[in-house]
Amino acid sequence: MSEGATIGDDGLARCPWGAEPAIYREYHDTEWGRPIRGDDELFERISLEAFQSGLSWLTILRKREAFRAAFAGFRIEAVAAFTEEDEARLLDDAGIVRNRAKIAATIANARAAQRLDGGLTELIWSFAPPQRERPKAIGEIPAVTPESTALSKALKKQGFRFVGPTTAYAMMQAIGMVDDHLAECHTEPERR
Repeated sequence: MSEGATIGDDGLARCPWGAEPAIYREYHDTEWGRPIRGDDELFERISLEAFQSGLSWLTILRKREAFRAAFAGFRIEAVAAFTEEDEARLLDDAGIVRNRAKIAATIANARAAQRLDGGLTELIWSFAPPQRERPKAIGEIPAVTPESTALSKALKKQGFRFVGPTTAYAMMQAIGMVDDHLAECHTEPERR
């Protein structure tokens, strides 16, 4: 993987991970790094980042619609009401990643999200760092920051699972809390 931006067949400069395949390009160009708010929307991102742990993000993107169907559109209220029968159903669903611990964590995280005073959006976005310049090279992008470590601790304190500092930072990137598109990337910076 190149350290700097990659020029695609369409002539556009992109972050190297977002150039190929097409599903990555679409995600990179239209979603990753764009500010996202909304408790259910953020619950989906926490859940998918947890399922991604130890796997390729490409695997999760390819299974995303199946995840949405299996987890009731990631509606917190619906997932919090899942039963042992739902867990068994999810373990049998070949369309998703069938990991017992991650399935149980997703249900537990929905219940934790339900209990939050002020909601998930308020909690997560309270850890947004100051805006900074876009990185020039992939090597300038951290895997963990003081803010992602603090967010991880806060989520764990509220009962969330599979939300370590690296997973928290990946979510912060995905939801536009930080803009880690490379400086030469064609995507326009967005205000958060």
